[in-house]
Amino acid sequence: MEQKRCLECNEKIIGRIDKKFCNDSCRNTYNNRINKDNKNLIRNTNNRLRKNYRILEGLNPEQKTKTSRAKLVEAGFDFNYFTSIYTTKAGTIYYFVYNQGYLPLEGDYYALVKRE
Repeated sequence: MEQKRCLECNEKIIGRIDKKFCNDSCRNTYNNRINKDNKNLIRNTNNRLRKNYRILEGLNPEQKTKTSRAKLVEAGFDFNYFTSIYTTKAGTIYYFVYNQGYLPLEGDYYALVKRE
């Protein structure tokens, strides 16, 4: 019977018949390498969402306020990243980053709200 070999380092595997790696280090290295692209995409998206959240939270300490697009952009806000959209019965569309939301107003202004 042929000896099984580690998927990462190709060393002989001793132990259970369904074992794929010789140790935890090889298992972790293998999985990190295989999932690298997906993890980078997720990490970068989460970082952008976290930054947007901190900006909205910082500009909206009283749960409801108004700010300019210029202030948001200057702080590094990225309008492409939000977690949900809420449309009111009247058709008003709010964009949310978790519980911090913004509503585009006329003249490049935004209403900032916090959902409890």
